[in-house]
Amino acid sequence: MKQILVFLDQLMRNNNREWFQAHKEEYKRAQAHFNQFAEKLIAETGKFDPSVRDLTVADCTYRIYKDMRFSKFKIPYKTHIGAYLCPHGKKSGYAGYYFHLEPSESEDYSFGNMLAAGLYNPTPSLAIAIRDRIYNEPDTFAAAATEAEKHYHWNDNARLKKVPNGYPQDALHAEYLKLKTFTIAAPLPDTIVLGPEDQLLDYVVSVFREAKPVNDFINQVIEGGCW
Repeated sequence: MKQILVFLDQLMRNNNREWFQAHKEEYKRAQAHFNQFAEKLIAETGKFDPSVRDLTVADCTYRIYKDMRFSKFKIPYKTHIGAYLCPHGKKSGYAGYYFHLEPSESEDYSFGNMLAAGLYNPTPSLAIAIRDRIYNEPDTFAAAATEAEKHYHWNDNARLKKVPNGYPQDALHAEYLKLKTFTIAAPLPDTIVLGPEDQLLDYVVSVFREAKPVNDFINQVIEGGCW
């Protein structure tokens, strides 16, 4: 992964079209390296989650070019690279598993290297449907969350201050009802990222596995279609 992070770090410091065009071959090598890892990640994750088994790399990866219309930082290229593994591909709207590489000094998002899972920014109707299931099956969701929380954490900035209207304030496991987005994240230590890639792969897959119950819970709501 060092080759990829070196390129992203250089891009972060020279985020303009002239520099990118002059170093496009380096980008292609970094992208090819990442795609090879992503292919292995899909295969290994598919062993415990059949819903992602048949995905291709293209189903899971993103363009490096930014849509600057909606960006706070008016720079033409993303300073991170990632792969999102979820049923039917990254645009399907399903909960899934995310692997993210980014220089820690990035001015764009500053996530650094990380793993994530769950569902980001569901529609209001889907968020209500997920909360309804959490309310009706609090112990099921709490068990799934507890498994994920071995490595992941919820974004406390994405919680409502109070339990939303329609649910009792003293509901069982009410903190989960306050979630605005159902995403969990885990830092990815540099020692692991820069170590042997077979060990990195094993680590990522093991952490992804812990998030499967949360993804399953959410995706069962999505597949139910009553939202």
